[in-house]
Amino acid sequence: MSLYGVLRSGVSGMNAQSNKLGTVAENIQNANTNGYKRASTEFSSLILPSSKGAYNSGSVTSTVRYAIADQGAISYTTSGSDLAISGNGFFVVSDPKGSPYLTRAGNFVVDGPTGNLVNASGFTLMGYSLANGNATPSLNSLTDMVPVNIASMSMQATGTTAGKFSGNLPYNDAVIATPPPASANYSKKSSLQTFDNVGNSVKLDIYMTKVGANTWEVAIYNGNIPGNFPATPMTPPQSLAFDVNGQLTGTSSMTFAIPNGSAAFTLDMAGMTQLAGDYNVTGSANGNAPSAVKGADFGSDGTVYAVYEDGTRVPAYKVPLATVPSPDNLVPKAGNVYEASISSGGYQIGYPESGGFGTITSGALEGSNVDIGTELTNMIEAQTSYTANSKVFQTGSELLDVLMSLKR
Repeated sequence: MSLYGVLRSGVSGMNAQSNKLGTVAENIQNANTNGYKRASTEFSSLILPSSKGAYNSGSVTSTVRYAIADQGAISYTTSGSDLAISGNGFFVVSDPKGSPYLTRAGNFVVDGPTGNLVNASGFTLMGYSLANGNATPSLNSLTDMVPVNIASMSMQATGTTAGKFSGNLPYNDAVIATPPPASANYSKKSSLQTFDNVGNSVKLDIYMTKVGANTWEVAIYNGNIPGNFPATPMTPPQSLAFDVNGQLTGTSSMTFAIPNGSAAFTLDMAGMTQLAGDYNVTGSANGNAPSAVKGADFGSDGTVYAVYEDGTRVPAYKVPLATVPSPDNLVPKAGNVYEASISSGGYQIGYPESGGFGTITSGALEGSNVDIGTELTNMIEAQTSYTANSKVFQTGSELLDVLMSLKR
């Protein structure tokens, strides 16, 4: 056995254990880093050719691996912009230069100067804007995404396009022979609030007149114009016909334009009945007055909703998730982010809760997957092995000194 082989083995062993101590140290210091994935050092023997009479000492090589695919524990927080992924996938983020990366660190806050959602490492959350309707992601590319920007969710007003009016019309009400607009007589009246395109309130006065045993006539007037009733309805009156069981038959909706509003507002009256009970109706309509953004909500499917002061929730962004065929072979970068490599495979993009991707939980964070007890055990093992390998090197060095002294 060559004394130089002994020295080589000792040095190789110390280098390998030093690498292990390095990954252990990194794991311990990141035990409380959100989304951190533990590193480990794996050893492999390097055997050199030997003969029966002489053993040629080899060495050991080390490889660093990352448990990126392992789920960390989910803990709940008081911040609604903290996001945790349960299951498969990564957030897509970008650095200040616009380069995209993947991360599981979802501790996002609103950046004051830009309004973007930025995590603790300074990376910006990326998603698809829903300003022009639903977005279709590129299945194998991180392009076309934009920063999720809360500041862009400015004051907004939405014109009314649809409403519902339903309930019971009393069967026992008297028939009025001459309905509006020819007469100011009517059986019942209700009102519904709608909005034009800039958020002005438009009050719809709904007059209902029983004109036959099983027939009612509905006339709608602009309640913002005093004295408009009974002369000028917003659209020709609509007849509602009921069968002997008090159920609505035939036409059950009215379509007309709201002043300065949508060209087609539809009032659905399919839920009307005529039974021997009291007058009891309900109504609703979409649209809203001008309202400022007070915050954002995050859905488990990745939808980011702008929450306005009036309680309206409007979808503004859709946050996708990304993955690769072999997540453990992603390349770690500073800031707890990753990028794809040849070994990991290319990016695959999809929305949460679809196609094998996980879900997003708001008000929660994924912790690291480091177990301190395991790391301390690994540290002791590496320390012991490093000391033993140093003794091998020391012994080989002493024997080499003895050999060299024979020449004197």
